[in-house]
Amino acid sequence: MLPPAALAAVVARVAALADRLGVQHSDVFDVGCLSSASGVPESVVGALLGGRPAGEPDVQARFVQRLDLLRRTRLKPNGRKYTQQEIADGAGMSRQQAGALINGDRRPTMEHCDAIQRFFRVHAGFLTAEDTEALAGTLRHTEQELLQQLADRERKASAAADGDDPLERLLQDHGVRGIAWRAAQLPTDQHRDKVAEWLDMLLENVKRLE
Repeated sequence: MLPPAALAAVVARVAALADRLGVQHSDVFDVGCLSSASGVPESVVGALLGGRPAGEPDVQARFVQRLDLLRRTRLKPNGRKYTQQEIADGAGMSRQQAGALINGDRRPTMEHCDAIQRFFRVHAGFLTAEDTEALAGTLRHTEQELLQQLADRERKASAAADGDDPLERLLQDHGVRGIAWRAAQLPTDQHRDKVAEWLDMLLENVKRLE
C-alpha cells in the first residue's frame, strides 16, 4: 500500500502548482472528476485528500466497485450503459462469465482485468490498484499537466522580456526552464545530477558560440 505520506506529498505538489498558476483548488481537487479518473469512490477520495484513513476493500470488492463505476461513467455513444453481452463480446468471454464478474459472484483473474480494461479503454491497473495508489496516479497526471502549463507560461514570459538575448532564446528553444522545474520534482539527487550535467553541457556549448 502507498504510504499516506507519499499521497500527501503528491497532494502538496499539486496544490503548490495550482497556487503558482492561479488555478482554484476546487478545480484540481474536484472529487467527482478524481473519482471518475481513478475509480476510487467519491467518499474515499474526499477522505484521502483530507488525510483521513478510508479503509481498503479486498481485491474482489475493489474490482466490482471499479467495474460498476466504469459502467456508469464510460457509456456508449448513445448515452446508454454497455450490456453484459457487449462487455462479454468486447472482452472475449462468455456472457455468463461477464455476469458473474459484474455481480461479484466470481473472483477476477488478471486476464479478466486486462480484457475489461482494454474494452473500456482505461489504463492498466484501473480495476486493481489500491485506492491510495490509484488516486496518487491520477494526481500525478494532474501534476504533469500543471507543470506543462507552468513551463509554457514561463517560456512566453521570458520570450516577451528577453526576446533579443541569444542565450535566453537558446534556453527557451531547449525548454530549459521547464526542465529545471521538472528536475526539482525528481525523487533522488542522482536523477537531479543527471539533469544538471546535461544543462552544464548545454551552457558550455553556448559559451563557445559567443
